[in-house]
Amino acid sequence: MTATLSETRALVLFSGGQDSTTCLAWALQRFAEVETVGFDYGQRHAVELECRGRIRDLLQRTGAIGEGKLGPDHLLPLDVLGTISDTALTRDVEIATAESGLPTTFVPGRNLIFLGLAAALAYRRGCRHIVLGVCETDYSGYPDCRDDTIKAMQVALNLGLETRLVLHTPLMWRDKAATFALAEELGGDQLLRLVVEETHTCYLGDRTHRHDWGYGCGTCPACQLRADGFARWRAATNR
Repeated sequence: MTATLSETRALVLFSGGQDSTTCLAWALQRFAEVETVGFDYGQRHAVELECRGRIRDLLQRTGAIGEGKLGPDHLLPLDVLGTISDTALTRDVEIATAESGLPTTFVPGRNLIFLGLAAALAYRRGCRHIVLGVCETDYSGYPDCRDDTIKAMQVALNLGLETRLVLHTPLMWRDKAATFALAEELGGDQLLRLVVEETHTCYLGDRTHRHDWGYGCGTCPACQLRADGFARWRAATNR
């Protein structure tokens, strides 16, 4: 039996990072009811999961972009992914480029598994729309972030579920500077401050060092990408 999916309901893959937070704001501006889903897979930077609750609280304050729209959160345990992964995101190993040419932070199958579970949840919750923050512009070497991968997954999920889910990737063709600009466009200075202060990007899970672009070690690839994007956004806006 085909699920009854609502055009006004969306499910956002929400990690607590800059990209997923910006995507959450994007969804809140477009859909009447928005739920979130996160995954605890034994990630080295599990501090991002601690950021999720505060970000959600701030987004649904009186006058905030999510007031009256932000629905339940679903945090799914996915320990098996960490168990079968031998990567720099699930082990205390060096962040580098592997012999395969992919970064050691690549967790094989991660986004594919995330999308499979998110689709099953969206099906049950009546959400036609699934929003995720993958990006091909600031390409990190992750093949499961590519536009072709997401389009193929949408076809496979709809065939397998006999329904018509829609996968949205608002950041696919935006670099980090444009992502900062989008946050400001969506929610002004309030949302921009939230992104800088509350979201987490650092692969090492560092929340002790404060930079003008937010918290992080400042040296891992994720921090460098965020720092560069913030600098370019600020130069373009004369901030």
